[in-house]
Amino acid sequence: MFRKILIANRGEIACRVIRTARRLGIATVAVYSDADANARHVALADEAVRIGPAPVRESYLRADVIIAAAKASGAEAIHPGYGFLSENAEFADALAEAGLVFIGPPASAIRAMGLKGAAKALMQEARVPVVPGYHGDNQDADFLLGEAERIGWPVLIKAVAGGGGKGMRRVDKAAEFKAALAGAQREGANAFGNDRVLLEKYLVKPRHIEIQVFADKQGNAVHLFERDCSVQRRHQKVLEEAPAPGMPTAMRQAMGQAAVNAAKAIGYVGAGTVEFIADVSDGLKPDRFYFMEMNTRLQVEHPVTEMITGQDLVEWQLRVAAGNPLPLKQEELRIDGHAVEARIYAEDPTKNFLPSVGKLHRLRPPAEDAHVRVDTGVRENDSVTPFYDPMIAKLIVWDHDRGAALRRMGQALAQYQVAGVTTNIPFLIALAGHPAFDEGDLDTGFIERFRADLIPPVQAADASALALAALAVVLERRAQRSGGKGDPWSPWAAVNGWRLNDQGYDELIFREGESETRLRIEYAADAAIRVKLPGGAVVTAAGKLQDGSLDAVLDERRFSIGLVRQGLDLTLLLPGRVQKLSLVDPLAAGELDEAAGGALTAPMPGKVVQVLVAEGAAVEKGQALMVLEAMKMEHTIAAPARGKIAKLNFKAGDQVSEGATLIALEAEG
Repeated sequence: MFRKILIANRGEIACRVIRTARRLGIATVAVYSDADANARHVALADEAVRIGPAPVRESYLRADVIIAAAKASGAEAIHPGYGFLSENAEFADALAEAGLVFIGPPASAIRAMGLKGAAKALMQEARVPVVPGYHGDNQDADFLLGEAERIGWPVLIKAVAGGGGKGMRRVDKAAEFKAALAGAQREGANAFGNDRVLLEKYLVKPRHIEIQVFADKQGNAVHLFERDCSVQRRHQKVLEEAPAPGMPTAMRQAMGQAAVNAAKAIGYVGAGTVEFIADVSDGLKPDRFYFMEMNTRLQVEHPVTEMITGQDLVEWQLRVAAGNPLPLKQEELRIDGHAVEARIYAEDPTKNFLPSVGKLHRLRPPAEDAHVRVDTGVRENDSVTPFYDPMIAKLIVWDHDRGAALRRMGQALAQYQVAGVTTNIPFLIALAGHPAFDEGDLDTGFIERFRADLIPPVQAADASALALAALAVVLERRAQRSGGKGDPWSPWAAVNGWRLNDQGYDELIFREGESETRLRIEYAADAAIRVKLPGGAVVTAAGKLQDGSLDAVLDERRFSIGLVRQGLDLTLLLPGRVQKLSLVDPLAAGELDEAAGGALTAPMPGKVVQVLVAEGAAVEKGQALMVLEAMKMEHTIAAPARGKIAKLNFKAGDQVSEGATLIALEAEG
């Protein structure tokens, strides 16, 4: 076994590898960019080496710098995690030349599966079923359009070197094909340095089911059953589970054998995932699954496999890379219970899952135990930056059956508290609790099919949230006036709205979006308050504020919530939802709303990759004006109304900061 390894990655996967290595007595070396100098994985490792500036091309993709760090630190092997250099055949070759072990498959296997078209042809030779499509070298737009017509609409355009939903477009008719092709090629070139694409028949009701495989250097190969990853947004997985709901035994055996055959066909070694797409228009059938691709690395969702098999897949990786045989044979592997993983992202589902950046002012996960696991690479007060994937954590739960696991997932998500960035936690709660999901009615279009249920319109603060916010403000004022000691009976802590010849009261105004709510606060003798709401309802409130938490009683109903106060802004972390309110200071000057003047701003830091209009051009509502690349994805800036382009402030290639005015639009009328 190795004495020391270097982890050529960051975030939660680096922390995950460190955890197993430490248990096995293996020393670890972390690498970090300037943006990650104080990151959690750096703090956890035994050693850490700086490898460059924040952009990945100048740090985590610098194979030469990473190899130099490994040799200087005395590491014997490199674990690539996932993403970055994990599926880079040249990196695997370079490690071999440097006398270092790559904790992954041979470079030949990575090459065999690296280009989707060639991989599908290879799988056809190995008699693994593949989706009808075009996987050839001819990239002429007219030729590809003809192939799409032959395959039949809808078709899927996929970057041959792609992954994670990048360089992928669904096309439903010929008129949309060439624009979608150009976008997929551009995204493929930017993300992978390769603009070639392939075409596939788009299955109308597919499920994404993948098989975890493992092979050793002695020629042994096994599968560790399946994972269902059908619930996706923008072709990226959101919620994964194992085993797949409703999976017939015959189909599990057929898919497992096909995956093992695929691994053996390319001389595979280590952990890999063979991804299949299943046509479930008539239910799960053993003859209705097709090879999509093989990921020649550990998957993000590997914890659900670990939870149902009781195996540590990172330990398996380390042992196989060190030359040991697989720990178990196929007949020794068993499925125990059901596991579900939810990816908690800093993103806003109401804005088409737009990533959110900022400081994690509060980060409190649910308690971990035999049923609940949290894999994360961030801590409270860390920041989600525009440089890397906005994942905050993976929440994994296990129970004896699927129904119990889903109930446990809903409970754990409701306990998760995050403030400082917008997250997808309320969306995940709605997803895990949706009746159709509970019944196993799954396909890759699930989110779009039930979008109205999963992403409802933003609701205004209810009576409980307003009363809790008012109570928090009063408790803070009392604490401040008592010198922070919080003694409500101190004469210096008199927050009672005293008035001559009248009952003491105060008024608080909370702003939420464009609306304001005025509350009357009346003070009782027992230090409780009465909150009079618009419409006349009165809520009696009392409680204690401590360490960012508010324990309160509203009309004999108890609450325990998280609370983050930044200036006049309050974030209430209620079970399963976040309520943001701003306290209005009547003495403060109002701010001008520049957005109302027709300025289109950047939703986050990024790079302008395409400008689609010229100054003076007339545009229609919804028309695409500019394409911005940020957080490894393209985002289209569209016209909010019909009008004329008054000014373009940036050109293709320009870097822009969050909130920068991209375009001035003169709206018609």
